[in-house]
Amino acid sequence: MTNIVVGVDGGASKTRVIVADGTGAELASVIGAASAVRPGEADQSAEIIAQLVAEALAACEMSEEMPSALCVGVAGVGRDDEYSAFEDAMSKRSLADELVVLPDAVIALNDAFGEEAGIVLISGTGSMAYGRGPSQKMARCGGWGPVCGDEGSGAWIGRKTLSVITGSADGREPETGLLGAILTHLELESPDELIPWAAAATSRDFAQLALPVMTVAATGDMRANALCTLATEELVVHVRTLARQLFTDERAAVPVALAGGMLGRGSWLRKLVELRLKSAVPGMVLHADEVVPARGAVKTALGLLARA
Repeated sequence: MTNIVVGVDGGASKTRVIVADGTGAELASVIGAASAVRPGEADQSAEIIAQLVAEALAACEMSEEMPSALCVGVAGVGRDDEYSAFEDAMSKRSLADELVVLPDAVIALNDAFGEEAGIVLISGTGSMAYGRGPSQKMARCGGWGPVCGDEGSGAWIGRKTLSVITGSADGREPETGLLGAILTHLELESPDELIPWAAAATSRDFAQLALPVMTVAATGDMRANALCTLATEELVVHVRTLARQLFTDERAAVPVALAGGMLGRGSWLRKLVELRLKSAVPGMVLHADEVVPARGAVKTALGLLARA
């Protein structure tokens, strides 16, 4: 048995794989295509991850080695059917001596707080919050996917933005700098071209519209600011809900970590969320360090070794 482990963070925009030694020191890291599990497509997700694991092992010249443990944290396995199908697809590929599959939010929580109590709020292409209370009770909020939920996420902001700018083009909405910014971002000539673009767009495509929205919001644009404020409220209520479920109420000391591309350091949305959390969850203790879900997967894989 080799003394290396692999951690995987499989999301809706990209997948990150880290190979580490028995102490947790990183040996190699690769980023590749999205691998979030969609209903009926577990095998496709597993194949993407298998290829990226092979690339990561090759990057540290360990292609012939069998990792001792592999932890895969992946979006889309919150339902039993998807979880079972994906775990089966991964098991058939025999990528490591020990395998554990977890929802992506769990590995983010593990990176931020280990086995301690806390809540992680994630906003990337999708959104959700996941937490562990002082009694070790676990709970989630959100994460219902792009059709039913993902409020406050990049894809959610992108879709809302299209409604605003098409309304502005009609005269139903006030003029906004979003119209020009989005057309420029998409390299389109007129609002009419948004129809075929949106018809072919993926959740990842919609999420990429969030960056120009935040840029325009920072200039003081009324409609862009309204979108960011609405997204903020949606995200904060995820945290407040879990604070009440896991920590009695929002006034208790509640460790909170922020993760995902929309809540990266210095982002406009992160600033709004941090500010709003201070009043909505008065007991919040903000986790200052960056959350790296793939690193949380490595920590989980190392835990498998310790229990072996």
